[in-house]
Amino acid sequence: MKRELIAYLDSIKARDPAPRSRWEILLYPGVLALGLHRVAHWLFNGELYFLARMVNHISRFLTAIDIHPGAEIGDYFFIDHGFVVIGETAVIGDNVTIYQNVTLGGTNPTDGVGGKRHPTIEDEVIIGSGAQVLGPIVVARGARIGANAVVTRDVPEGATMTGIPARPTLVDAGTYNSFIPYGTPCSERFDPATQQLEILKCEVETLRGKLAKLIEERAKPAGADEDTDRQSA
Repeated sequence: MKRELIAYLDSIKARDPAPRSRWEILLYPGVLALGLHRVAHWLFNGELYFLARMVNHISRFLTAIDIHPGAEIGDYFFIDHGFVVIGETAVIGDNVTIYQNVTLGGTNPTDGVGGKRHPTIEDEVIIGSGAQVLGPIVVARGARIGANAVVTRDVPEGATMTGIPARPTLVDAGTYNSFIPYGTPCSERFDPATQQLEILKCEVETLRGKLAKLIEERAKPAGADEDTDRQSA
């Protein structure tokens, strides 16, 4: 148990440069909210719905984070700051990071049956501050949801989504090996207020690379490829 807690705190420290020690991380509202949710979810699965809701309300009062007791959450989940809402049928994988003011919301079923109403967030996903992910959609592994994006359709693996409604940018998250704060690449000191400018910079750099490659291919002599094939033969 102690080893698992230390591993969890270290996973947060790897994503957040602010804390000086593990003790400081224990005071994070996201850590407290997740701990109380584990209790509420256990009660919910035992059909002790009133007690589960009571724990949920206590957690929301203390942390400003509202996680429905029915939500399924994997390992090393990190909520950076509060005012996050996670719905009943949401499913969250491992190593997921969510910033402040994010909603994993549901849609009203047209057939009157509850069923799956909230998103499924797969492993290694980062959701930027203010983003709204709505409906029974799937955000695939390694995807990045930029700040203030509104996502209502499935997100491909490794995609970086921005805008209202959210669309994939020209820069995939797979291009970046390091952690991407706020779900948006280009600068580790990313400020959500300058998101669109940062994304445009990424797209311009990507287009420049593709253009340079195209010019290089066009500049090759007409028979260069044939000579190369003959030599290899």
